Amino acid sequence: MYNVIMEAEHLHSLVWMSRPLMQAAEACVEAGLQGTELTVRMRAVLEILQRHGAQTVPEIAARLEIKRQYVQLMVNETLASGFVEQRPNPRHSRSPLMSLTDRGRELIEGIVTKELAMMQTIGADLNDEDIATALNVMRAVTGKLKSLAGNQT
Repeated sequence: MYNVIMEAEHLHSLVWMSRPLMQAAEACVEAGLQGTELTVRMRAVLEILQRHGAQTVPEIAARLEIKRQYVQLMVNETLASGFVEQRPNPRHSRSPLMSLTDRGRELIEGIVTKELAMMQTIGADLNDEDIATALNVMRAVTGKLKSLAGNQT
């Protein structure tokens, strides 16, 4: 019984550590964006488009797991800044595709390269197997929490 309680307490601590982890990560990302004209939320749109190619606003929202209306505001900022352009969507005339401009692609590639270098520094004394285990645990816990909440995304 004691082991079950300890496991539950460790898992509870792990879940609650996700908030300070995300706050620290966001602060590092924000610091890395100084002088780029990007906000953290604009950067998120650019990263999705870099990883997955041209996307509609609903597709970006699904990948970010946030409401489409909020993503529309994020996309509008990237469009106005010239980092993203709108293209016709052959699959749906009322839902245009968003794609990176050359300027946006160059910017996000540079940012991601710097972030990966930072991750190498942070992870220099961490074991690859431990990182893989942590990632697997986080994915499993996230999936189970979403399932309990009735959210399968």
